[in-house]
Amino acid sequence: MEPKAKKLINGGEFIIKDSHPADIFTPEDFSEEQIMMKESVQEFIDREVWPNKERFEKKDYGLTKSCMEKAGNLGFLGVAVPENYGGMGMGFVSTMLVCDYISGATGSFSTAFGAHTGIGTMPIVLYGTEEQKQKYVPKLASGEWFGAYCLTEPGAGSDANSGKTKAVLSEDGTHYLISGQKMWISNAGFANIFIVFARIEDDKNITGFIVPNDPSNGITLGEEENKLGIHASSTRQVFFNETKVPVDHMLAERGQGFKIAMNALNVGRIKLGVACLDAQRRVISCAVQYANERVQFKTPIAQFGAIKEKIARMATSCYVGESASYRAGHDIELKIKSLQESGLAHQIAELKGVEDFAIECSMIKVGISEDIQNCSDEGIQIFGGMGFSADTPMESAWRDARIGRIYEGTNEINRMLLVGMLVKKSMKGELDLMSAVMQVASELTSGESPENIDLDQPLSEEIQKIKNLKKVFLMIAGSAFQKYGQELDKHQQTLLNLSDIMIETYFAESATLRTIKNLNRGRDMKHQVDMTKLYVFDATETVIKKSKETIGNIAEGVAQVNLLKSVHRLCRYNNLPDVIGLKNRIAEKVIKENQYCF
Repeated sequence: MEPKAKKLINGGEFIIKDSHPADIFTPEDFSEEQIMMKESVQEFIDREVWPNKERFEKKDYGLTKSCMEKAGNLGFLGVAVPENYGGMGMGFVSTMLVCDYISGATGSFSTAFGAHTGIGTMPIVLYGTEEQKQKYVPKLASGEWFGAYCLTEPGAGSDANSGKTKAVLSEDGTHYLISGQKMWISNAGFANIFIVFARIEDDKNITGFIVPNDPSNGITLGEEENKLGIHASSTRQVFFNETKVPVDHMLAERGQGFKIAMNALNVGRIKLGVACLDAQRRVISCAVQYANERVQFKTPIAQFGAIKEKIARMATSCYVGESASYRAGHDIELKIKSLQESGLAHQIAELKGVEDFAIECSMIKVGISEDIQNCSDEGIQIFGGMGFSADTPMESAWRDARIGRIYEGTNEINRMLLVGMLVKKSMKGELDLMSAVMQVASELTSGESPENIDLDQPLSEEIQKIKNLKKVFLMIAGSAFQKYGQELDKHQQTLLNLSDIMIETYFAESATLRTIKNLNRGRDMKHQVDMTKLYVFDATETVIKKSKETIGNIAEGVAQVNLLKSVHRLCRYNNLPDVIGLKNRIAEKVIKENQYCF
């Protein structure tokens, strides 16, 4: 049995409360069943996908479909689907685990898998009627049918609710006629079912429909898009010309489409983040293997400090991303179980559980999609000129990574949503944010000294630093809200800075808690301690920079001086770490193991 957290935490609550190592889930807590599932997925990818990377890069869409069918035969497409609809009914952490390890070899297959299992299937599982679920979900779970999600339009991207696709009720009231254009539709080339969003009359919100892909019913596809990356992911425009859709194919109720879309994106965001992790592991392993083999000046380039710098940061970002992803995933799983135990049906519990942690979902999406981009970029640099060649895996990894910052809402949109969602939860009484802001303001005004740190305890400095980073966020957010009030959402650069402080704090805390939890269990974590110290150091520097940018805009005179003084007091180190030494030790471990090894 996997360990369970001792305390339930609400989404976003991490920023106002201390968390404890025993209360979080880590990759070291995987159950035997989860480890077996991970190994099964790895074996499938190493057999069917990794050896065929060149075919994916040459736009072999048939190979993508074939691999999806094989994944369906092995049950991987149904891990999140309840057993009574032909799935495996696994918990949220297990579904993340499969998404993680099935996604690392190529972005083409990763996109096909994510689009089908997430936004192509789960809207029916979570919002469909019993008849709809029985009709469609078993075939989607088995891979007999594939799903696609038709939301984006030429004029409706980030503003998803502004779509112009129309659904007009027939005179006899038996069906709707859907007309419109959708674009960037993943899996369109081999999809059997479309989840289509359209507007009925002049409704404020769009409505969702289940639409079988029948070319004789007014459905035509554009040509495959020529894309920077994910070459073998089928991406086409879909045109609907008075496509007849029976009224009983409406998904949920009229006008509920925007809600369906947003909740589907919450799940998609955390799954997208975790889907970037194995890509990082593979990039790191390929890069270090090349660095160990490549000799210059009679020395393997892995022994050069400039290369160690890169390897250390690549490994650290992966370790920290793992920590944040599985911490949040388990918190969501516990929330879902708690809601079910209170009497809610599975689909309602899952919707509400994920929605409660929408902040964490966005943070993980943003943080890890940027980490894989940086990781693959450094991978190219380690390969040097060979990294720019399509004959090595770095070039395709870099191109595939780029879409992650656009998928599931751009990173800019997600950053701005983070703070807005936090404020909304506070206004609804779900988080006592204002009391925390006032407490920090009182503490800083009174000049209270920070609590004593027991420097003999492992990562004691980092624990205190994370507490202080939370105070910095609350101080800056409180000052920004004091200046702008309800107009804060119009000051996007302030929101971007505040969100970066939140992200860095959550990721730093997740790594710290993971490392301490495993230290407390007697594990050898000396390199993980080094990675944690390195990340907290970098996070602190980012927080200082983002705070200064914001303070210069929201405060003047004495108020500005006091805010700056507080930032520097909260972010200063009592015992500055040897950052170069940390990076050397981390890199040397990875170099010795010749792969990502944490």
